[in-house]
Amino acid sequence: MIRHVVMWQLHEPADAPRFKELLDSCKNLVPGMIEFEVGVRSAPLEANVDVVLVSTFADQAALDAYQNHPHHKAVGAELGKLRRGRHVLDYPVAGGASAP
Repeated sequence: MIRHVVMWQLHEPADAPRFKELLDSCKNLVPGMIEFEVGVRSAPLEANVDVVLVSTFADQAALDAYQNHPHHKAVGAELGKLRRGRHVLDYPVAGGASAP
């Protein structure tokens, strides 16, 4: 399995609910998507980003299908207008064929 984590800093933190709504529209988009959770900065909890996506895919093929899906690409274009920064980390997790 592959964990796909993306964190964003927004131009306007007040746009976080709209950003989350757009991301949530990608949930269950492709077979092999096991987990998909979007979190938004919440005071008084510590954060240095505004939005985070934590998702898990069965394998690299499922992650590739998600990243190349037309709806995901359209959402990404909209998110790009709202974000100031983006950080990504993909890594294998135990329990799947992609784990070491």
